[in-house]
Amino acid sequence: MDGAVSGSSKNHDAVRGIIDAVDLPVQLGGGIRTLEQIEHWLSEGVSRVILGTAAVRDPDLVRRACDLFPDQIAVGIDAKDGYVAVEGWVEKSDIKVIELARMFEDAGVAAIIYTDIDRDGTGEGVNMEATIQLAQATRIPIIASGGVGALADIQAVKDASTHGINGVIVGKALYDGRVEPADVLKAAAG
Repeated sequence: MDGAVSGSSKNHDAVRGIIDAVDLPVQLGGGIRTLEQIEHWLSEGVSRVILGTAAVRDPDLVRRACDLFPDQIAVGIDAKDGYVAVEGWVEKSDIKVIELARMFEDAGVAAIIYTDIDRDGTGEGVNMEATIQLAQATRIPIIASGGVGALADIQAVKDASTHGINGVIVGKALYDGRVEPADVLKAAAG
């Protein structure tokens, strides 16, 4: 979040450490707003770069990045009351979530990471209604984010996969021990 607010990376060493420590694809977002930053992170070993504020402020950057780095660019849509929030959730734009998603239908975006800001970190469950609505409005695969607090939330997202929801991000629930990594992976696969 600090990168998203400042518009520049603040955690290079931590990200580098994660890339070196895991044998998993790593996606990264937050403050990435130039082709040079995208290229840098991909060359560092990041599998997918997420563009959020840049998608609102510079949609052509998303299109150029998708052309240059196929299947490695995602759009992060952080939502508040149906509108896109930018600058690390500090500003609410006048662009509706579905409107932004549709802008990139033909761009080659690998996925949309959709976060309901009001649910993020609460453990109250993913906003399934809004996530399904977005998934049904676009052909771009949707990854749900914000609100996972229990394995049942992962199952709810999995049950909605027929609507175009392809994944879910689990954050705080892992950090505070409400769910265990092995259980999350089992629930997602099962």
